[in-house]
Amino acid sequence: MSRIKEKDYTEEDLDRIIGMAWEDRTPFEAIQAQFGISEAEVIRLMRSNLLPQSFKRWRKRVQGRSTKHQMLRNMETDRFKSKAQRLISMNRISKR
Repeated sequence: MSRIKEKDYTEEDLDRIIGMAWEDRTPFEAIQAQFGISEAEVIRLMRSNLLPQSFKRWRKRVQGRSTKHQMLRNMETDRFKSKAQRLISMNRISKR
């Protein structure tokens, strides 16, 4: 697979990749499946798009975290749904 450069992504794609990388329960494999970029490329993208201190904080947070790596995950953490999350119908969005 060839390396995709940042300029090939739309702003929405970059926002989504960064958001998925920040999420605790989204593994790097999910980012790779959706956008075709490896963990190392996600790290490079985060380094170039975050402030230095924000990048350090993110890196410290995800390094070795079992929920960010599919092979290290417990089978019970396969899918997550917050207790505050409600079903969303096609015509109505639930509010808290």
